Amino acid sequence: MTLNYKHLRYFWTVARAGSIAQAARLLHLTPHSISAQLTTLETSLGASLFRRVGRRLELTDAGRRILGHADEIFALGDQIVELMRDESLSIPLPFRIGIADAMPKSVVYQLIEPALQLDNAPRLVCREGRLENLLGELAVHRLDIVIADRPLPPGVSVRGFSHLLGESPLSVFASAGLAARLPASFPALLDRAPFLLPGEDVAYRPALLQWLERSKVQPRIVAEFDDSALMKAFGQAGAGLFVGPRAIATYICEQYKVQVVGEIDKVREQIFAITTERKLSHPAMQAIRQRAREAMP
Repeated sequence: MTLNYKHLRYFWTVARAGSIAQAARLLHLTPHSISAQLTTLETSLGASLFRRVGRRLELTDAGRRILGHADEIFALGDQIVELMRDESLSIPLPFRIGIADAMPKSVVYQLIEPALQLDNAPRLVCREGRLENLLGELAVHRLDIVIADRPLPPGVSVRGFSHLLGESPLSVFASAGLAARLPASFPALLDRAPFLLPGEDVAYRPALLQWLERSKVQPRIVAEFDDSALMKAFGQAGAGLFVGPRAIATYICEQYKVQVVGEIDKVREQIFAITTERKLSHPAMQAIRQRAREAMP
């Protein structure tokens, strides 16, 4: 029996992506084509690799064993390609970072900047998008790491590990003009004050809303933002109060010409690195983790 490595890659992609439909999108093939190739592979191996549970595919025992070997085969293949490209073109190896779109970009920059200062620093490739899309790319090794404000969601068909990099309480910011019109005490100054709310994709939003309710204050929500930089720009213009990580409060105040009017210690923004490795072994990953420990202890 001769193993068809193209069929093995199709199997590996389906197993990592969690479904034939998602694998088809990643491979730019039709689901029917992939399904047919999987059947051919199963026939050649003499074993079923998947079982259907409801609408989902689950690996059989044979499928799990083969997936472990396939992970090693394709990881080694990627390393060979990158090694030869590096030696022939004398360019740094890429380090591919997925950034969840809910993440504050100033926080992300501070975390990944040390990777640029390494000896033999990698060439950073940064991709921004929705977390579920980035995890699909991570599953098929098109990304080395995903930085997000939440761990790997439960029920996601991606084999990965969540590493808490750090966390920071929230500060409340206001433009000088708006701050001058607010009562002196916090959190009472939030009541009926114009407020800019983070979007639904921001992990700490539910905890923030619960804190406002427990504090018996009802700010007037004037706008919601998925983009934290846009929210800060509105805050700079005096459109409303807004929150941000205390760890970068000085930067926010200087960059957006605002001031801190209160602290919310019980609501925290967490930062996670999601990888397919149990340990953060890559030098760039270690540099990111060290910076997080310094900035967000």
